Amino acid sequence: MNSRRDFLQKIAAASIVVPFFPKTVEAATESYQGPLLRVAILGLGSYGTRVADAMQTCKKAKLVGAISGTPSKLKDWQSKYNIPEKNCYSYQNFDQVKNNPDIDAIYVITPNSLHKDFVIRAAKAGKQVICEKPMSVNAKDGQEMVDACKKANVKLLVGYRMHFEPNTLEIIRMRNAGEFGKIMFFQGLSGFRIGDPTQWRLNKQLAGGGSMMDIGIYSINGARYMVGEDPIWVTAEETKTDPVKFKEGVDETIQFQLGFPGGAVASCLSTYSMNNLDRFFLNGVQGFAELNPSTGYGPIKGRTNKGELSFPHVTHQTVQMDEMSDIILNGKQPIVPVDGAEAVKDLKIIDAIYLAIKTGKKVDVKL
Repeated sequence: MNSRRDFLQKIAAASIVVPFFPKTVEAATESYQGPLLRVAILGLGSYGTRVADAMQTCKKAKLVGAISGTPSKLKDWQSKYNIPEKNCYSYQNFDQVKNNPDIDAIYVITPNSLHKDFVIRAAKAGKQVICEKPMSVNAKDGQEMVDACKKANVKLLVGYRMHFEPNTLEIIRMRNAGEFGKIMFFQGLSGFRIGDPTQWRLNKQLAGGGSMMDIGIYSINGARYMVGEDPIWVTAEETKTDPVKFKEGVDETIQFQLGFPGGAVASCLSTYSMNNLDRFFLNGVQGFAELNPSTGYGPIKGRTNKGELSFPHVTHQTVQMDEMSDIILNGKQPIVPVDGAEAVKDLKIIDAIYLAIKTGKKVDVKL
């Protein structure tokens, strides 16, 4: 396995009815008539392609544009996804999208360090913005992205697909209902053996780090939505067994701990050197919940002290884009936030983890 992003999955989707809007466009389905979020994807790599494929079965979002630094990819996408040439842009000229009324939102799916510039440019063009996670390489840049979108009066959402996953949401519902009692402990294991040593994820300038900026953020974010609180301190230790592959500033394995105001603690692992690590475990005084796998492309498997969870698998990116259409067009409030402010919190925790590694000390976190 070269990457968790190479997992295969079946395309599926769930229909959700939304209120009628005065300005509506008929979706490419007989079961839904309502507003469509018309999306251009910026960054046509493997994950951009995964999102594009998943959007073919969306009810409320439609892929209508493509933005890339590679002309041949634009030609391929025009053919594969029936995208008009007038809705295709290069990285150099995509600011002209401001004059294109057929595109509502731009989904930025590039290497991490490029997110900030593209998000701010999209906001200045007056388009709604969706950005892959981590939203940026540090909290300072992330906050500047949030501020730029606020100034431009556009929404900034982040690709937290797990925030819409039914097994995950059921555990959150049970926790909120008090079914696990007081939460005491969370464990998050996030890792895989990364392949090609020349890929951008192992380039400090493009990725902003290593495993923590790619896979570890799942345990950070998962700890927050599973425990139901934001941490107030972190400790962390780094292990590096291959300094040739994992150069300075590119973390291979990080163990980190989080402390929460209610007394719960989390013990987490982020790694690029071990497979079979995709598990969340939540423990309360009256019960437990487990997701294993917890964040892969699916199917997600869940169980609690009350038994197995049996929600059918749906393609995460399909559901994500339909839900984000509802958020942008209808003002829907998701159960777990997916906005830029949510992403800045994760970036602050990542900043604190790297500081804890550097100093060898517990670092207080203020979110």
